[in-house]
Amino acid sequence: MALLTMNFESRYLRANQEFTMILPDRPQAEESADYYERTRDLKVLWLLHGTFGDHSDWVRKTNIERYAVEKGIAVVMPSGQNSNFSNWSSAMLGYEAYDYVIKELMPLVWNWFPVSRRREDNFIAGLSMGGRATIKFAVNHPELFTAAVVLSATPKNFDLLTEEYLASDDIFARRLAGMADNAGGLEAFKASEENVWRIIDEKAASGALPRLRFHTGGDDDYIVPDLMTFKKHAEEIGLEAEFVITEGYGHEWDFWDRAIREALEFFDLEDACR
Repeated sequence: MALLTMNFESRYLRANQEFTMILPDRPQAEESADYYERTRDLKVLWLLHGTFGDHSDWVRKTNIERYAVEKGIAVVMPSGQNSNFSNWSSAMLGYEAYDYVIKELMPLVWNWFPVSRRREDNFIAGLSMGGRATIKFAVNHPELFTAAVVLSATPKNFDLLTEEYLASDDIFARRLAGMADNAGGLEAFKASEENVWRIIDEKAASGALPRLRFHTGGDDDYIVPDLMTFKKHAEEIGLEAEFVITEGYGHEWDFWDRAIREALEFFDLEDACR
């Protein structure tokens, strides 16, 4: 594979920004000119990191490059700091990570690289914080993605959010409190694109959502109880989705390495490299 890291000035993050990209490389038996001439409209996976990570995490800590070789798919890995890939208008000069992915990074990649912008050729996945962002992008923009895999994450029922919880010392509460402030308060936050639980309720029966897979480790992953709560809700509203728990793993890279390989199978990427 060809592995590249690109740096450019982002309008939405208001600073130079890096992302890493994997592109299929020429098979040794094929002529270079022939291969690169015909390698167009590649299928592409948008792959998101978790809290405390960056664009390099997946390449450094899993075998995603090797797995992408097997499938002939391009992989784009952006950085989102600890933003939940959300818009933080009050941070520094503004750090609009949600708009960055949809309005800037995706058009840049689609126009500058030999990848397809067709819905049926675009997939999204992420772990933990990136998993929450994955389902957010997938349900807010189902026209962009044909399938999504959410690793070690689950939608949160915003109806259960209270001012008391947001004021607590819990690290995740602090981030949610900042996001609610950005939105103009708790009620505005509940009405925003961040309220994935509500949006799924609205769209579950429409048939418009991408194919969905929620995959987490077993009892050693703290997300399991919340995932089971959402699974029960999904069944009640008729949401079609796969829910998978793999015992013997926690919230850890050994699991995410295995899970992303399984995700590529779920995406059904045979003959992705045309």
